[in-house]
Amino acid sequence: MDDSRLDRTDLAILAALQVDGRITNAELAERVNLSPSACLRRVQRLESTGVIAGYAAWVDPAKVGLGLQAFVRVQLARHDAEAIADFSRQVNTWDEIVACHALTGDMDYLLQVVVRDLEHFSRFLLDRLLQGNAVADVNSSFVLRAVKQTRRLALDHLV
Repeated sequence: MDDSRLDRTDLAILAALQVDGRITNAELAERVNLSPSACLRRVQRLESTGVIAGYAAWVDPAKVGLGLQAFVRVQLARHDAEAIADFSRQVNTWDEIVACHALTGDMDYLLQVVVRDLEHFSRFLLDRLLQGNAVADVNSSFVLRAVKQTRRLALDHLV
């Protein structure tokens, strides 16, 4: 489904679900002025076409003992297809990495790493990320506090 097929009601549904993914279908239908059955059909269509990619609980890292967050910029030693594929495979096996983005510029990837403490981060960096010769350089920045963190997308451009 491309964004040109989303109408105002679809956008209202998406906006409401981004704020509260646990809202009941009846509450959602009332909020977007649809019957419950029509609302459910639209939500199912948004899910089946991949516009709604899934639902998840936001877990506070500190409340589960993960008190240190870092952003790690990574430069690979090699940039051939095999090296990139190998690095991507490894990243996807490491639970400490909650996000990985390929970048333009002087660094190849930006990793968001969430760990217990500095010792855990050090072990992750030395025993996993820097093992072997895939990584040429890393630069780490530790999060002091989150100023804004959301998964809500701005949908105003679609109206």
